[in-house]
Amino acid sequence: MISILVFVVMFGILIVVHEFGHFIVAKMQGVRVEKFALGFGPALLKKKVGETEYSVCAVALGGYVKLAGDNLEEYKGKSDEYLSKSAFARAKIVFFGPFLNYILGLVCFWLVFFGGYPTLTAKVGGLLDGYGAKEAGIIAGDRIIAVDGKKLNSWDDLQMAIYDKEPGAEVKIDYLRAGKNLSANVVLKKKEVDDALGKKRNVGLLGITPDFEETVKVRHGIIESLSLSWQKAGMLTVITYKAIWRMMSGSLSLKDSVTGPIGIFVITAKAAHTGLASILNLIGLLSVSLAIFNLLPLPVLDGGHIFLLLVEKIRGRYLSIKAERIISQAGFLFLMLLVVVVTYNDILRFFGDKISKIIK
Repeated sequence: MISILVFVVMFGILIVVHEFGHFIVAKMQGVRVEKFALGFGPALLKKKVGETEYSVCAVALGGYVKLAGDNLEEYKGKSDEYLSKSAFARAKIVFFGPFLNYILGLVCFWLVFFGGYPTLTAKVGGLLDGYGAKEAGIIAGDRIIAVDGKKLNSWDDLQMAIYDKEPGAEVKIDYLRAGKNLSANVVLKKKEVDDALGKKRNVGLLGITPDFEETVKVRHGIIESLSLSWQKAGMLTVITYKAIWRMMSGSLSLKDSVTGPIGIFVITAKAAHTGLASILNLIGLLSVSLAIFNLLPLPVLDGGHIFLLLVEKIRGRYLSIKAERIISQAGFLFLMLLVVVVTYNDILRFFGDKISKIIK
């Protein structure tokens, strides 16, 4: 029940923030907003305030803002209609939805870094045979405190300290054992792994595993947290666009790279039982991802609308009603097909074993 509540609230926040971006800039541009809806389909709750009707609808998988005169069939040439504004003014209205999602992601990341988050310590939980750490005499229970003189506070710090080292390199490991400071030179063993984009790369490993029973809360200062949130959002942006390019080129599988509402619900359920930091981090990840996805130049998406506004600016006139319909229908069909494929993959990924047992 808690997982469902967190899922609904989380999605609600993402949608409201996105639609509010469109709403507030439309107001600033003098465009009349007829509807502000959370969800689609029949309205469960609705209330009209001023010129805008606010509603909560039955199908809670999105939302929309209905602007006066936002298509040629309804446009009457009034000054408060969407199509009466310049292409640049309309682009700002469209862009501000994903822009606010990106800002929400940054705020969530900042709260996580500043408020503190639990992470594993650099205590050795186990060792792998044939790797440098075991051969150098490190044992389970040792606490690693530095790599090549660089102080460590957590397992994340340890991973970052090793990440840029070349396979086969020798590193100096300082560690604590029964209150005594010890050190050892460890040769990093090469291992081929898949990176975040599924690409093979060689890394150097110490050959140790963490103690999963011991965690530490890590906090950062106000300014440092802001810098870290920008770094995280920037890294996520770069990785996402690289992943999209690799999917388009066929070198990365859609099945293993994209998740939909079912997958997000499963992830949310885990985050809900981990703590507030995990929930905020998930909202940040989803919000930034939503912003990035929405800015893709595909029909129906915000990026597609901005692209068409650019085409309109170059042509010097609106697209015809027929062209507008064809583009909208094609975009809608594409999104529905994507939803079906992603949902099917989610079912197989998260419930495939259970389904197989039922069939057998």
